[in-house]
Amino acid sequence: MDFTEAGLRIPVVHVRVAALFTELAPADIQLIPVDIKGHADQYLLLVATRLIRCIDEQASRIRLWTHEDGVPEKVGHYASVRDLRIDKTKVGAARVFRPEGWTGALIVSEDLKLSLEHVKATGVKFTEV
Repeated sequence: MDFTEAGLRIPVVHVRVAALFTELAPADIQLIPVDIKGHADQYLLLVATRLIRCIDEQASRIRLWTHEDGVPEKVGHYASVRDLRIDKTKVGAARVFRPEGWTGALIVSEDLKLSLEHVKATGVKFTEV
């Protein structure tokens, strides 16, 4: 396995995948070594260091928390985002980031996606946003 979110939405990547991220997006990530029981290979947590306010609310299907939901501190924040689309004009030069307000999605640039496909990284799934 080259890439997994370990059920926590925190990417755990094999050292060879980490090398790609380091080469192509060094300003956008932080890597933290982890030991995985039963695996001799080196793995790292991949932390996207950028949050970008870029969700295209007209093109995405969003639902915001309301007072009726009974969680006052979340009112106005995203409760769900489906068919996520981003406004690419707001991304700038970022190659890896999470959208502000909906941090479950890890977004990578097209060139990084192509590089991951080229090395046949396992465990990755891409959806165009």
